[in-house]
Amino acid sequence: MAAKVIVACGSGVATSQTVASKVNRMLKEAKVEAEVEAVDLKSVDRHLTNAAAYITIVREAKERDIPMINGIAFLTGMGQDQEFKKLVDAINAYNARQR
Repeated sequence: MAAKVIVACGSGVATSQTVASKVNRMLKEAKVEAEVEAVDLKSVDRHLTNAAAYITIVREAKERDIPMINGIAFLTGMGQDQEFKKLVDAINAYNARQR
């Protein structure tokens, strides 16, 4: 089963969908298998179960048990390479734990 990556913004519609499709494309190009899912912030907790990483568009004070990736970097392009590397590392670490 592919690793799951959750992308969340306030409504789970426009911004998270945009970031999710961009991340999906980048992962495919890098030949990293993962399932990227856009959700709204209110339901994020139940989606994070068994997720490899969480890409957040909004600033959250809440600490999470999984790697948190800055989603703004994928919107602006600033710092995108570092955040993408963190995401790939998180997916690889998750996959290693599942074996």
